[in-house]
Order: sequence, then structure tokens, then C-alpha cells
Amino acid sequence: MTRATAVRAVLAVAVLLVSVYISLTMSPRLGLDLQGGTRIVLQARDTATVEADRETTDRTLEVLRQRIDSLGVSEPTLTRSGEDRIIVELPDVQDPRQAAEVIGRTAQLTFHAVEGPAVEEPDEKPSGSGPTADPSPTADPGSTADPDGLTLSDEQGRALALGPARLSGAGVEDATAGFDAQGGAGWSVSLEFRKDAGQDWKRLTGEAACHPAGDDRRRVAIVLDEKVISSPQVDPSVGCKVGLPSGATQITGSFSADEARDLALLIKGGALPVPVEIVEQRTVGPTLGAAAIDASARAALIGAAATALFITIVYRLFGALAAVALGAYGVISYAALVALGVTLTLPGLAGFVLAIGMAVDANVLVFERAREECAERPKRSLRSALTTGFTKAWSAVADSNATTLIAAGLLFFLGSGPVKGFGVTLAIGVIASMFSALVIARALTEIAASTRFVSDYRSVNGIARPGAVRTWLVRKDPQLFRKPVRWLVVSVALVAVAVSGIVVRGIDLGVEFTGGRLVEYSTSRPVDVETARDTLAAAGFGDAEVTTAGDGDLSVRTGKLDNDGEHALRTALAEEGGETTKVRDELIGPSLGDELRRNALIALGVAVAVQLAYLAVRFRWTFAVASVGAMVHDVILVVGAFAWLGRPVDGIFLAALLTVIGYSVNDSVVVFDRVRELWGANRRTPLDTIARRAVLQTVPRTVNTGMGALFILAALAVLGGDSLADFALALLIGICVGTWSSVFTAVPGAILLERNAKTPPPAPGKRKGKGSARGRQGASRRDPLDNGARV
Repeated sequence: MTRATAVRAVLAVAVLLVSVYISLTMSPRLGLDLQGGTRIVLQARDTATVEADRETTDRTLEVLRQRIDSLGVSEPTLTRSGEDRIIVELPDVQDPRQAAEVIGRTAQLTFHAVEGPAVEEPDEKPSGSGPTADPSPTADPGSTADPDGLTLSDEQGRALALGPARLSGAGVEDATAGFDAQGGAGWSVSLEFRKDAGQDWKRLTGEAACHPAGDDRRRVAIVLDEKVISSPQVDPSVGCKVGLPSGATQITGSFSADEARDLALLIKGGALPVPVEIVEQRTVGPTLGAAAIDASARAALIGAAATALFITIVYRLFGALAAVALGAYGVISYAALVALGVTLTLPGLAGFVLAIGMAVDANVLVFERAREECAERPKRSLRSALTTGFTKAWSAVADSNATTLIAAGLLFFLGSGPVKGFGVTLAIGVIASMFSALVIARALTEIAASTRFVSDYRSVNGIARPGAVRTWLVRKDPQLFRKPVRWLVVSVALVAVAVSGIVVRGIDLGVEFTGGRLVEYSTSRPVDVETARDTLAAAGFGDAEVTTAGDGDLSVRTGKLDNDGEHALRTALAEEGGETTKVRDELIGPSLGDELRRNALIALGVAVAVQLAYLAVRFRWTFAVASVGAMVHDVILVVGAFAWLGRPVDGIFLAALLTVIGYSVNDSVVVFDRVRELWGANRRTPLDTIARRAVLQTVPRTVNTGMGALFILAALAVLGGDSLADFALALLIGICVGTWSSVFTAVPGAILLERNAKTPPPAPGKRKGKGSARGRQGASRRDPLDNGARV
């Protein structure tokens, strides 16, 4: 064992031990779409006097945090997004009506002196109150209302004339609900005011105490958004002009526990610096998240087992060692997600599972390179061929993983909500897969190659002999690119079919891109779609689109629908289906839908531009343009396929599409990396011949890597349920068309572009000049099993 191998082995063991420890001692942080709960996105709006900037949004967030803490929600999360948005996550909250009402309330809280009973109709009746009562006969009939005050109904519906606001909600320090078991007063609300506000409160209650007990003028009205939420009488024990000190104020009455808590919550919440509007609301039932985790775990196990079995059959012992490294990759990437505190969302979970299938790519590249070395020089040592395989494969491994990282970065920076989680897990998966292939798998294979048994019995190791596919292709030697135009004609025809689907069938944009509401219900009794439509139409929801979802569930899509409307819709369904449970709920405001749709187009445009720029730097401009052309071809085909199939296009589909872009460029990079190498060594050979050789040499890698991803995606499509089926389907289509286009669209396109280009062929050995020096240095350190004899 060489020193380098020993270092890799020690490093691999150390990282694995740390990863196992983290995996056993820490739990993953699950997103709301996996643990169940409600996610609300709030948009702060400007007022005539206040601009909704970063500072005012931060103050609004703190007010909202106090309100939500008072709701008793377990571990709520509030974060600012951008300059003027607030994201609220409420775990385990399935009916968000109360939370949305409390969060969205503008809450202009003020305290007023009561001037007496009103002699006119109140400015606004409280919601649900009865008719206004006649003025109290005990009041002074000569009292008049302050012209600067308000006329509002109290809790019982009686009209009161209120003086001007004497105190605002900003002066409230705290408001708590408590139960007095000893005194028998029942539930009450205790108030504490800030220093200056406490003096204002003392003066207000002192003035009210100058009126006789039972007089309306002895009351203090607490008004929220021009509605009286409480109007308590000042206790008879309080003297005139004395008032109540801040810490001794207590509102008593015939409160229930919920009424006392709600009153304390509204008083403590105070006034928001700026009004907020709910632009997005998502609710996921706990059963849906648990089912998604279970389905993804089964898909990961089955797909990983199939992938491991496949590479073991193809590469035998070294394939089995790569399968071991694949298991290590799973542990390392999971530990990295947990240690970094990454919130694992449903798309993120899918990305974690998908990365397992893509993790074998680097190993396949290395093993195929090592096979070529063994075929060219059969007498060289196995370890030397393996080392050369790692060296020559490095360029393709680095470029292909870089393009995938670019796609992951675009998902994170341009995606929204759970799609960001997919970008994070994909990026972590790429980095972990490179470590598992270049450190763990290399250490294992080098140790195995150094043993006499593996070296002597070359049929065991899996790389000493060329594969069956490569042997068959070399023997047939098909003239693939003698007429490259014919392949481009086929690609153009496929694009035409896809575009016709987009034009004829149209793209079924999900509610995320159009705005509206999409709710999925589970009923205790089966309800067919037609019955559900008729029931909802009779209840006043004639525009609702009803479809089936999952195992007999119903999916209802409407335009603008608030939480009370959703409750009425669910009640109507319950009349036919019995107990009706909300499984999933998505509400997107029209402005946010337009923004997300616009951002999706920007993301695709940026993806094309960034990949083109990267490839132009790493390769010839002709190769870059051809690769990007194949990438656009793949995007159109995937979108067209979804149009023909009538599948929805939403944020998760966008994540799949950006992943397809990375995968497509990945395949093209591997092919053009080989073209560049062969063309530099044979500058006088026609490019179509060079391209044919490059494609025939890289086809085994393309097929074997694609099979690993297909195993995982097939398992996700079958076992993942509705939540992941469309995601897996988009990637299945994308990988198939990406494999085709990297060979039969990108390569013919590059050949045609090179015919008109004046750029000379790449210089021999230019790409790896330093590598050649390292190779000469490496020659002085002979393999222990190599006696140095040459013929």
C-alpha cells in the first residue's frame, strides 16, 4: 500500500466515523411538507405614510412573532425573505383560519374614554352582533359625544360614543390571560404598560373613575381596527383622578379560557407597522408527509440495491467495492444534511434519493478509462491502469459535476419554497459523491488491486477486460456521423412534435404559477368526481375544478378562495363523503403567481446562459453552442411530453427541468472531453471520425450511468405516490432524451459548426501539460509489481 492510498483510507475512515456518529445522535430537520403543518408567506404593503422596507418589515415580523407565540403553536418559525416578505411556518397546524386571521389583522389598537351612549347608529357593527340596543336610561341624556371620537358598538351591540384615542397598542408591554381559582373571579386579562404609556393609562382610568358605578362613562373602550374588543368598567374601589397603575390593571368578566387568551393576544399584538397580505399559504396533513418519507425510503433502498447489483454485475469486484462506496456516500450526505441543519423538504428528499443513482457516475468514468488502459497495454499492472484511469477521468468528472452544481445553485437562488431544498440536497449529494468516488472507492480499489489474487485473476476485478458493449461496438464500428444532418433532422422532428403538443394541448400550469387555491381531501365514503362537482356547484362553488388524486382522494382547484370559503367547501363535501380530511392545501395570490411564473422563465434563461458561458470557457465555442442546443432540445421535449400527457407544470416540475439541464450538459461534457482529447492527439484526422471514436468509447459510460439513475427514478415513480410521480416522470423523460441528444444532437451540431469555423484543432497535450510532467515524475516511482521490463 502506497502512502497516498493509506492517507485516502485513513481520511475515508475518519469521515465515515464522524458521519455515523452524527447520523445516530442528531435528527434531521423536516420541512412542513414532510412533518405536516402550514406555511404562510406575507407581503408587507406600503401605506400613505410608511414604506414597507427592510426595517419596517423586521418590526412587523417581531409583532407577528409575539402574536404567534401566544397562539401556542409548537416551534413556529418566522423569517424575512427579501425586503418586504415574511415567511411563517406553523408545524402541526392543519386549520389555518385562526392563525391567518390573527396574522393578517392590521391591528390598529387604541384605548378610548367612553363619552356615553350614542344617539346615532354606530360607525360599524361588530361581526356577528345583533341590532344596536337603545341608549341606556341610566345615562345622562345631556351628554354629547366628542366630535373627534367614534361611535361604535360594544361587545353586547350597544352603541357607544367614544372620545379620541388616548393610548395606542404600541404602549402595551404585556397582556396575559390568567385564571383566579381562589378568588372565584374566573378568567381575566392582566395588562402592563410601558413607562410613559402607563402614566397615560393611569390618567385615562382616573378620569373614568370620576363617574358613578354603572355609568357608561366609567368604562374604557379597547378598540381594534375600529371594533370594540373590550370595554371594562373601572372598579368602584378606584378613586377619582387616582387611576390604575400599570401593573395592577386586570380586566375581568365572564370570559371563557379561549376568550381570555384571544383578548390578551389581540391586546399584546398591538399594531403592525405596515399592513400585510397573505400571498401564499400551504397546508400539508401529517399523513401525507409520513407517506412521502416512507415511499422515498423504500424507493431509495430498492433503487440503490438495483444500482449496486447492476454495477457489481458490470464491473464485478471493483463494482462491488463501488457499491460499498455508494453506501458510504448515503451515510456521508445524510450526515452533512443533518449537521448543516438543512431543512429537508419533499423535493429535497427526492433530490437526496436521485443523487444516489447519479453518485456512480464518477466510478463508471474511472472504470471505463481503466478498461481502456488495460486493453491498450495488457501487460501493465492492474494498479497502474487504475491510477491512469483516475488521472484521465478527472477532467470529465470535474466538468460534469460542475455543471450539476451550477444547476443546483440556480435551483437554490432562483427557486421558491421547497424547491430551494432540492437545490441544497443536490449540491451536497454532488460533493459527497465526488468524495465517495475519488477517496473511498479509490482507496478500496487500490488496496484490492495491490493484492496478488486480484492481480493474477484478472477476470475477477472487472476492468482487466473490455465490456461486452464496447467489444460489440468496436467490432461493428458503425459510421455514425458520415451524414450528421440526418440526426439533426430527427431531432428537429421530435422538437416539432413537442411544440405541437404545447400549441394544441397547451401547458397545464399549476396553481403555483397561475394563482388560486388547490386543496386535496380524503373522505371516509367514496365520492366520484361528478357527484363532487354537483355538490360543490349547489353550495355556490360552480367554478371549482374537481379531479381524483391518490387513492380515491379528491383534488379541488378554484380561483380566489379564503379560509372561510375553504371551510364551507369542505363542509359541502362532507355531506356526501362523510368525514372529510384536508390532505394538502395550496393558496397562491395572483401577484405571487405572476412573479413565480416570471422567475421560472428567468431561471431557465439564466441556466442556458450560465451553462453556455461555462462550456465556452472549458471547451471550444462550437462545442459549447452544440451542447446548449442539445440542452434546449431536451427542455422542449420534456415540456412537450407533459403537454401531451396533460400533466401539471409547477415548481417541482421546474426543479426537475433544471436537473435535466444539468444532466444533459453532463453527458455532452463527457463526450466532448473525449473528442477534445482524441482530436488533440490526431489533428489531421477528420472530426467526424474523431467524433465517432469518442462516442463509441463513451457509450458504455453513458449507458451505465443512465441505468443507475433510471433505477432510482423508476422506484420513485412507482412508489413515490402523487407527490413525486410527476417529478420522477419528468426526470425519466429528461434522462432518456438527454442521453439521445448528447450523442445525436450535440455531436452532429458540433461537426456542422466546425466545418464553418476557422479555429484550428486543439494542440496535442495542451489540456494536460502539467499532467504530463506529473506522469514523468510518476514513472520514476514504479509500481511494486512492475519489474520495469518493456518490449
